[in-house]
Amino acid sequence: MITNNLKNNQLFVGIDGGGTKCKAIIVNSCNDIVGTGVSGPGNPLHGFNQATHSIEQSVRLALQDAGLKDTPLSELIAGVGLAGVNLPSLHNQMTQWQHPFKTMHLTTDLLIACMGAHQGEDGAVMIAGTGSCGFSYVNGQSFMIGGHGFPHGDKGSGAWIGFTACQYVLLSLDKLIPSGALTNLLMNYLEVSDAMQLVEVIANKPAAFFAQLAGCVFQSAQANDATAIAILKEGGAYLSDIARQLLDKNPPRLSFIGGLSTVMTTWLDPDIQAILSAPLSSPEMGSVLYAKQQHVNYSSQEL
Repeated sequence: MITNNLKNNQLFVGIDGGGTKCKAIIVNSCNDIVGTGVSGPGNPLHGFNQATHSIEQSVRLALQDAGLKDTPLSELIAGVGLAGVNLPSLHNQMTQWQHPFKTMHLTTDLLIACMGAHQGEDGAVMIAGTGSCGFSYVNGQSFMIGGHGFPHGDKGSGAWIGFTACQYVLLSLDKLIPSGALTNLLMNYLEVSDAMQLVEVIANKPAAFFAQLAGCVFQSAQANDATAIAILKEGGAYLSDIARQLLDKNPPRLSFIGGLSTVMTTWLDPDIQAILSAPLSSPEMGSVLYAKQQHVNYSSQEL
């Protein structure tokens, strides 16, 4: 066991930073979660200062939840999994951050999600939240597909669904396609009455903004709105293709995770739905498992 080589009183923090929120858990050496915290966006692609602020804030909230608000961050060993750090420039920027922790072990949100879903064992994950991506780790080899970021990619994600809905609504307002439940629902949600007002509201908005609009699409689909159904079918087909690429790597398990995983599962192809395995633990716990592995390796190198 990893924990056998660690001090019994050592606290770890596991962090999962995405485009909409940053989640942190405080964990002891026995892997007991003693506190949790959630703050704002943690993807450095959308702002380095915002990401580092969210990381620190989520950890302080988790310490407060654990009844340890006076514990300095310098006593914590941190596992930090972030969206965006698969890009070398952002990875370098984050590694140069003068972080407040005892030690910080940085990796991608994809690796910690995979480690959490399969309890540190080999496997694959398909992720649909603010963004979307696929990742597998099998026999020491990692494989990533998608995850190119909004608006360039991330099809099937909340941001893509919301953004695509806005495009269709604008078409309906220009009388180029029929207007339906989605048009009315989205315009009411944004409190706009015409196309120009809609453009003003959505112009230059980040991924997290459009991800908030995805609920309008799912609600419209339940009302049999043809446009909403078409959007979700397209997103589901893309995610199903992602899953097939992952399955080609022969992972022992494939899990579908992320904030939209529950509602998007029914839009996946039936054969993909049939082979999904429930995640065993959260990405934040995956961060802890990663930190503990890295800490043991680091400690053994010092001996």
